[in-house]
Amino acid sequence: MWHKLTFILLIIGGLNWLLVGLAGWDIGALFGGQGAAVSRIIYILVGLSALAQAFTHKGTCKVCEAKM
Repeated sequence: MWHKLTFILLIIGGLNWLLVGLAGWDIGALFGGQGAAVSRIIYILVGLSALAQAFTHKGTCKVCEAKM
């Protein structure tokens, strides 16, 4: 469950960066901008998800394990 949740948050973060790069639009603007508490919580969760995936991905992903 943890792996799926962090992976979904990474997808959300990646799509946000795509929108920022292509259109200059940040998903956080929907929640009041970068300074809003909700936006900051989302950014923190995405960052923590990236760390969790970086340190635990190899041992938890059955798809990646099957390819190795």
